[in-house]
Amino acid sequence: MRFLLFITLFVALTYSANGQTCNCESNFEWMKKTFEENDAGFQYIIDKKGQAAYDFHNQVMLEKIKSAKTLTECSGLLYEWLTFFRSGHIGIELLKNETPTPQNVPQTIQNTEMWNGNITKFEDYINAKKEPDYEGIWQIGVYKIGIQKEGANYVGFIIESGADTWTTGQVKLKIEQDGSTFKTTFYMRDHSPVESGKPEMLGNNYLQIGQQILKRISPAFSDDPSVENYFKSISSQNPYLEKLNETTLYLRIPSFDFSFKKDIDSVILANKSQILKTENLIIDLRNNGGGADDSFDELIPFLYTNPIRTVGVEFLSTKLNNERFLYYATTDEIDLGEETRKFMKESYEKMKNKMGEFVNLFGKDVSITQLDTVYKYPQKVGIIINKGNASTTEQFLLAAKQSKKVKLFGVTTGGALDISNLYEVESPCKEFKLHYCLSKSLRIPDMTIDGIGLQPDYYLDKTIPQYKWVEFVNGILNQ
Repeated sequence: MRFLLFITLFVALTYSANGQTCNCESNFEWMKKTFEENDAGFQYIIDKKGQAAYDFHNQVMLEKIKSAKTLTECSGLLYEWLTFFRSGHIGIELLKNETPTPQNVPQTIQNTEMWNGNITKFEDYINAKKEPDYEGIWQIGVYKIGIQKEGANYVGFIIESGADTWTTGQVKLKIEQDGSTFKTTFYMRDHSPVESGKPEMLGNNYLQIGQQILKRISPAFSDDPSVENYFKSISSQNPYLEKLNETTLYLRIPSFDFSFKKDIDSVILANKSQILKTENLIIDLRNNGGGADDSFDELIPFLYTNPIRTVGVEFLSTKLNNERFLYYATTDEIDLGEETRKFMKESYEKMKNKMGEFVNLFGKDVSITQLDTVYKYPQKVGIIINKGNASTTEQFLLAAKQSKKVKLFGVTTGGALDISNLYEVESPCKEFKLHYCLSKSLRIPDMTIDGIGLQPDYYLDKTIPQYKWVEFVNGILNQ
């Protein structure tokens, strides 16, 4: 039943909109009331930050919400209200698409700045360059972008576009001097600006601007093979394993989503004999945002050295929250098996008898995993982590850290695990879905992870480029 703890299971419940005024303020009042009454982390944060801070937050947000003109604007403000409580395991989903009118999106697009150069001359200039820098012709998604230096700054413009919202010559990005460094602005598909700090050259042929990564088309420069390997791994949608050298294997797992469990298990099974005779194993989890505990089950035996302790959760009992258990106990839409169905029915009975309370459905605070075998190999396991790790991935790391074989490499994780079991409910006007949580970890307040994250054993500082992380970990494991 462990999957119940951390897998995201959704059942959308709909409320009647009879007499409901559908505007941003009414949606806010519904969201606020629903969250206050049902989210497992609500009172924890109120106790932590104080009622006065919450009251002030509500006052400020309500003034903003009253002036919202569109559902899109409203959606952003509703999410801003939610971030008072935590950065992960929350969400507001816009259900209705707004049709652009001359007063909003098209007018914004018409006013987009244009680059007034000559593309043919620019291409000739770029093809003659001998040294790599920001200037060049780059590809990102459906866009072919030229970047040219203008004075002390750089401007990026559309050469070719596969999106109907962008045409040749429109300015797609800017890199501008900001004191002794640079700041960047990248315009998204809808022309909304996203600002970030100094762009980072990754090798000779990749440019990272905030969360966007551009690949150089021209001019062509040779590059460090580790750069190409990095982008192979970071862009892969599927898990895979490869041999780095005679003593080290590399396993990339981009997600623990339950839909990938079969793929993860398949890769592990196909390479089990090789893993069990190789000294070192690197597991690259960068940007793995979580999924389901079941997805990492087959990894645990390779890491195991001693019993693994897992601290449980408790569920907040409310009428709305308990509907989840009843749904899974009775639905024919999902085949969960008789054992799970029985557990859900028993859980519903426990929950409904303790309304307003937190309920430990498993009857114990800590479960202990004890295996019969400790494998000789791998002897050393290096797990690469970053800010993109959260939820189930952090749960896996809590288990892995208890092994004598394991060290974590990278930077602090995202920190979204304490308040879990994401649930969703539809607004009365059917314009939004609220995502909130049903359970709270029994680790808190003694060992909180939300908003803090898990620390690496080896911090990979900014002088080590991300494309060199695997090489660095490989070097440490083979010392």
